[in-house]
Amino acid sequence: MNKAQQKKFKELLESKRNEIVKRAQQTLDEDMALDADDLPDEMDLASSEYLQSFTFRLRGREKTFLEKIQKALDRIRDGEFGICEECDEPISIKRLEARPETTLCIRCKEDQERVEKDFG
Repeated sequence: MNKAQQKKFKELLESKRNEIVKRAQQTLDEDMALDADDLPDEMDLASSEYLQSFTFRLRGREKTFLEKIQKALDRIRDGEFGICEECDEPISIKRLEARPETTLCIRCKEDQERVEKDFG
């Protein structure tokens, strides 16, 4: 992978990271407060609590995604980006464009999914 491609992926990953951090900050600023006085009845309160819980679960998933993004950025820095962690073969550019945070080539990812399916 050439330097221009690495720079493109670095910018893409940093953009994704910044968007996740922005949404997380928005959640802290806007969605954390649940004031029972603003909600006229128990059903409104329950509905708001459910939506708040759902938002926090989404942010939890984003935390995991953020860790994958950081790992990809570290791999760019270390010169390992675009190389499969399993077989040490290059990961196709098309796969990286679809999932720049990936660490496995398509063949190794399919093998991993097959094993997970077989063993639950």
